Amino acid sequence: MSVEDGGMPGLGRPRQARWTLMLLLSTAICGAHAPLLALCHVNGKVPFRPSSAVLLTELTKLLLCALSLLVGWQAWPQGAPPWHQAAPFALSALLYGANNNLVIYLQCYMDPSTFQVLPASSTFSSILRFLSNLKIGSTALFYCLCLWHRLSARQGLALLLLMVAGACYAAGGLQDPGNTLPGSPLAVAAGPMPLHITPLGLLLLILYCLISGLSSVYTELLMKRQRLPLALQNLFLYTFGVLLNLGLHAGGGPGPGLLEGFSGWAALVVLSQAVNGLLMSAVMKHGSSITRLFVVSCSFVVNAVFSAALLRLQLTAAFFLATLLIGLAVRLYYGSR
Repeated sequence: MSVEDGGMPGLGRPRQARWTLMLLLSTAICGAHAPLLALCHVNGKVPFRPSSAVLLTELTKLLLCALSLLVGWQAWPQGAPPWHQAAPFALSALLYGANNNLVIYLQCYMDPSTFQVLPASSTFSSILRFLSNLKIGSTALFYCLCLWHRLSARQGLALLLLMVAGACYAAGGLQDPGNTLPGSPLAVAAGPMPLHITPLGLLLLILYCLISGLSSVYTELLMKRQRLPLALQNLFLYTFGVLLNLGLHAGGGPGPGLLEGFSGWAALVVLSQAVNGLLMSAVMKHGSSITRLFVVSCSFVVNAVFSAALLRLQLTAAFFLATLLIGLAVRLYYGSR
């Protein structure tokens, strides 16, 4: 398995085990995100501003990177700090910022806003699963165009199966058994959720997929071309991320304060997403954007298990079909050829 395929060539068993553990941890954190958000809800709503959570997450990433360099977990490059190499990360931060905000705006143009279900299968989470499925294709396209890698027929089939698995899960991998307590944060509305998208929503959807794939591949290209410690590269990226999200938060109009509405669960969401962001950076530095896609897709399985355990949702046949397809896709892409 090569670096481009998501592996770490030439590693001994201990380092290979750490790489596998890192991927499993990232998958678990991704899958736990929506259920943790559900536990943050008060009267069926998120009590804090989403921009606050994004800003605090970026700030936490920045602090963790700075701490890593200060305590010597990663060595500082010899000589003068290469600050001129920080500029390209401004584009990465801008692409990621546009990506995060497009997800929010898409909620206005996809699925009726009157439909309210658990965050694990809510309009927001359904959109995320739907978009995560579509951006597989865009990421693979930019991966081949920008990094000059050709996917074999077997790898292409694996990515196609990954998209089919995401479609199966988004179409009905979870369902509510109807025993959620009325008036609780887990209360659901009756009736199925019809898919709805306006022409503007379709345009934004296409734009989201393109930006998502481009941001991931561009960041991977940048991190691999620069011979700098990952922590320093992350320091550049998250400095721009904090500045960008600080501006978006300040320009977002009146609303709750930066820490208003935050609870222990919300703090756990911020911390887990910050850690996962650092893990994803390591994946793109030493693995590939394709590996990142597999992590996100596998996280759907974790999401469903957590949702069933914490939010009393029921797994359906579509979930088991999606799980089978994801396993087959992983075997096809990373198996011996």
